Amino acid sequence: MKPIRILVDSFADDDLTNAQMINAREIVCRLDPPRFFVTIFYRERPAEEIRRRSNTRLLQLPARLQTIPLFARYMLGGHDILFYLKASPASRWYMKLRPALRRQCLTVGTIESQTNWQDGSVTPQARRLFEETILRCDYLYSNSEMVRRSLETNYRLPSEVIATGVDTDFFTPHWQRPPNLRPRVLYVGSLRPFKGPQVVLDAAQRHPEADFVLVGDGLMAQELHSKAENLPNVTMRGSLSRIAVREEYRRADIFLFPSRWEGSPRVLLEAAASGLPVVARRDYEPESVIDGETGYLVANWDEMMNRLTQLIADGDLRQEFGRAARSHIMRFGWDVIVRQWEATFCKLVSAFEERSGSRS
Repeated sequence: MKPIRILVDSFADDDLTNAQMINAREIVCRLDPPRFFVTIFYRERPAEEIRRRSNTRLLQLPARLQTIPLFARYMLGGHDILFYLKASPASRWYMKLRPALRRQCLTVGTIESQTNWQDGSVTPQARRLFEETILRCDYLYSNSEMVRRSLETNYRLPSEVIATGVDTDFFTPHWQRPPNLRPRVLYVGSLRPFKGPQVVLDAAQRHPEADFVLVGDGLMAQELHSKAENLPNVTMRGSLSRIAVREEYRRADIFLFPSRWEGSPRVLLEAAASGLPVVARRDYEPESVIDGETGYLVANWDEMMNRLTQLIADGDLRQEFGRAARSHIMRFGWDVIVRQWEATFCKLVSAFEERSGSRS
């Protein structure tokens, strides 16, 4: 049987920071090569695991003026599935002209955040582009039940759920390291208002007996750096490489994530895989955290501070939650999640063939 041909509308570069593109790359490198021929783009240097993958076509795009080569590949690629469609001018033109094509492929879109746009970071133009591209895909897949419900509530569109995965071989606990003399609390994420990094500094002010580390960059960086100058127990690490972020997880004792608006945050998965108890908001119902077993899901800031205080004071509880977090998160390992994607691709193509005849 011929392999299923998948065009992945994402980048395979080694230095990606965009969470969605990292997710696409993680999926591609694990797809079974004999069964799936994958075409994916890159800008400068493809990740080694993608470069080594057989049955893979890597296409380099220029740093600028990408619309025409992207559009040409959509139109002439000869693929069975267009996967991980991005909201871009090229994909908008493709979705407009697609009904006129003699041979259509299946389009598969992924929804990885809530669609009520309450964080205020999505402009009307970006929202319209999203609606004219991703939301017009043949099939939509949300990465959590909360995201699925949000899509149905806001757009009346159905989707199936396939969770975001995590590399449980890369993100691992460091159980054998000497204990920190002072509890170490970690935040990883962009420094934007809806993520709540300012809450981490408030927590540091309340807990001079603990150390707080923030990893990330963004709009609030200057403001937070200025405030952190007066907090000797705060370290601002800025943006770090993937390896450096892993080491921060392995050195920490608690993961604090105050964000109120998310889909299924990759950092919660990484923290749990690293054996950290998590304190997060329950607003977006993260399935990677089991309240009272692997960490705490809280309803408000006072509860968040109380739970953090409890974990800072109780090393045995941190260990118990951390081991439970590692055990729980194994069901989100990328090898598990990619098997779900493989089954999905096969199911979609098989159904398409039944309706329209064998693939050419």
